[in-house]
Amino acid sequence: MNERGNYFRIARDDWQDFYTPGNTPLTQAELDSIKSLNDRISMKDVEDVYVPLCHLIHLYMKDFESLTLSKGLFLHRYVKMPPFIIGIAGSVAVGKSTTARLLQTLLDRLFKHQTVQLITTDGFLYPNAVLEERGIMDRKGFPESYDMEKLIDVLNEVKSGKENIHIPKYSHDVYDIVDGEFETIDSPDILIVEGINTLQLPANQQIYVSDFFDLSIFVDAEPKMIERWYLERFESLLDTAFKKPENYYYQYAIGDRQTALTMAEDVWKNVNLKNLEEYILPTRGRADIILHKAKHHIIDEIYLRKY
Repeated sequence: MNERGNYFRIARDDWQDFYTPGNTPLTQAELDSIKSLNDRISMKDVEDVYVPLCHLIHLYMKDFESLTLSKGLFLHRYVKMPPFIIGIAGSVAVGKSTTARLLQTLLDRLFKHQTVQLITTDGFLYPNAVLEERGIMDRKGFPESYDMEKLIDVLNEVKSGKENIHIPKYSHDVYDIVDGEFETIDSPDILIVEGINTLQLPANQQIYVSDFFDLSIFVDAEPKMIERWYLERFESLLDTAFKKPENYYYQYAIGDRQTALTMAEDVWKNVNLKNLEEYILPTRGRADIILHKAKHHIIDEIYLRKY
C-alpha cells in the first residue's frame, strides 16, 4: 500500500487481505442477473473486492450511528436514526450500475436487519419533450439536463425521515421518463444513489448532492478503455433491440451496422467523453473510495480517502 494525494492507494492483493472472507452471500446465477449488459464480473471479484468493501461500509455505518446517538445524548432528546446514504458516481459504461446493484444485494444479505434501496439519478432527467423544447437534447446527461433541485429536495426528504417518497421512473428501453409511473423510497436504513452526476455541484445551488451522502464511491477507468466498453455495449444493445420495435435502439438495429457504429462513436466523442472530462472526472477527488478498473472490468486498485 502506498499513498497518492489525499488517498491510500491499495493494490487488489492487499485489499483482499484486509478482511477474512466467509461464505459469499451470492450465487453465480444471482451475480449474472445483477451485472449490466456487456459488464464482466466474477465471484472472485465479489470475494476479493466487494465483500471487504461491504465491511468497510459497515465501519462507516457504525461511526454514523454512534454520532447520531451522541447528538441525542447532547440534546437530551431522542434523535431518529436517518438513512445512511451511499453515492456511486462514474462515467457512462464504466460499470457503476453493476456496482450499485451488487452492493445493494450484498448489504441486504450481510446485514439482514437493514433495509436497502437503490435509486438512480436517471429518474431526475427532464423528459425528452422538455429537452427538445429547450434545445438541449444533444446535451442529455450533462448537468443542465437534470432537475437537480428536485433530486436535492428528495434527498432532503429522505434524510428527514419522510415515508413513501415518489420519484419519476426512467426507462432505458424508451430512453425517456415514463409518464405516470413512479418508484417509491420508503424509509430505508440504507439508500444507494447511483448516477454520473452524484458528486457534482448543481447550477445555481449552494449545496452538493453529495452533501447528503455518508459515503461516496467513484468507479474509475481510463477514458480510452471506457470508450471501448461503451461501443461494445452499444453493439450488444443492437443485437437484442432488433426484436423490440418499441426499443429506442431499434431504429439503429434494423439499419446499416457501420452507420450505427459511426453514430455511436460520434456520441461518445461529442457527448459522453466531453461530459466525462468536463463534469464527471473533476468530481473524482470528492469520493471517499475510488474503485479503479483495468482491462475486462477487473478492479486492480482501490483508493481510500485519508481524511
